[in-house]
Amino acid sequence: MNLKFTAPDDAARSVPTLTSERLTLRPLGLQDRGLLALYVRDRRVAEGARSIPHPAPEGTALSFIERAQAPTRDRDVWAMDGSPMGSAPLVGIISLKPLCRGQSQIGYWVAPAFWNTGLASEAVRAIIAANPHKNRTLFAEVFQDNPVSARILTNAGFEYIGEAEAFSVARNAAVPTWTYLRRMD
Repeated sequence: MNLKFTAPDDAARSVPTLTSERLTLRPLGLQDRGLLALYVRDRRVAEGARSIPHPAPEGTALSFIERAQAPTRDRDVWAMDGSPMGSAPLVGIISLKPLCRGQSQIGYWVAPAFWNTGLASEAVRAIIAANPHKNRTLFAEVFQDNPVSARILTNAGFEYIGEAEAFSVARNAAVPTWTYLRRMD
């Protein structure tokens, strides 16, 4: 994979822009508000994530963007920008949440119109290749009713390490998950 790194601007703090063959992973910005609002209103997107409510109240997208840009944010968030392939400027989201001891948790979702295109796999591989947090280990979890996301992780070198549960706001329930680990060294 051929990656280019671009220095972040002040508003983006430490979120570097990454490019791969078909995507630009860039800091989420206000220009993403319309498409983000459209995507998070989709039940399939909300139920595939832990913290997206369904139905999403007005302002959900703007609040998410503001949290993603905040200096005190708890994770780095990238917009999956499909412009390099002539597609939408936002096709999904990928994030890294720092944990401790050189570890982060990766999370991602792609808008349903772009499912089964390999974009999530490409974004995950780009984050792994760039390793922007200089991690030794990445973790991920997926809901057990989402085997496609599990395949994305195993194809990117993640190993299955167990089962757990995570609360889904959209489902208003604890949902069984599979947990994965990828050693970076």
